[in-house]
Amino acid sequence: MSDADKFLYVDRNVVNNPLAQADWASKKLVWVPSERLGFEAGSIKEEHGDECVVELADSGKKIRVNKDDIQKMNPPKFSKVEDMAELTCLNEASVLHNLKERYYSGLIYTYSGLFCVVINPYKNLPIYSEEIVDMYKGKKRHEMPPHIYAITDTAYRSMMQDREDQSILCTGESGAGKTENTKKVIQYLAHIASSHKTKKDQVITLYQGQGLHVLPANRKYGGSLFAAQRQPYVFL
Repeated sequence: MSDADKFLYVDRNVVNNPLAQADWASKKLVWVPSERLGFEAGSIKEEHGDECVVELADSGKKIRVNKDDIQKMNPPKFSKVEDMAELTCLNEASVLHNLKERYYSGLIYTYSGLFCVVINPYKNLPIYSEEIVDMYKGKKRHEMPPHIYAITDTAYRSMMQDREDQSILCTGESGAGKTENTKKVIQYLAHIASSHKTKKDQVITLYQGQGLHVLPANRKYGGSLFAAQRQPYVFL
């Protein structure tokens, strides 16, 4: 597995562990609210009317929890799933756990239905090279692991095939990585668009350590110069 693959693909041999599946089934594992962690894993030991006695997995401590506050846990085979719409138990605890597990494994991109959730790694990752761009070029979304390139390629192909305008909306809090992912969108579009043009009309891209500078030479842009902000990346 290459350096880039470690930040794109899940090791399914680790996820599809029969021992983990058996442990999950025997212990009746669930999620319970936690002031410190948000949610903690635990196993139901007793049931008394509207309450359950739950033994926390990490500490072994037993607590009483209202049944309405208990959220079901997905089987281990859904660990680090690429699209959270596939989760059998789609609840807040399972979504947060899946995002956390993927993030701690270096997987910053996760689908949630039509959306792509991105968590800022605050460091450079080797998943934005021209080789990675070529990997995603012309591929359907489900054929490749989650990536901003997959979203961009889908929009580009829809624009070319349907002859209709497409939009990619990047939202999030300050520092979440909106600007950086927008740069990646521009980088991908510039690369694939230039591969279909003559040398005279191609879009020239310079991908440097301090930013992405784009020079559209095609006449439809009026020969204007568009440059991204000259500032260090947020991903540091």
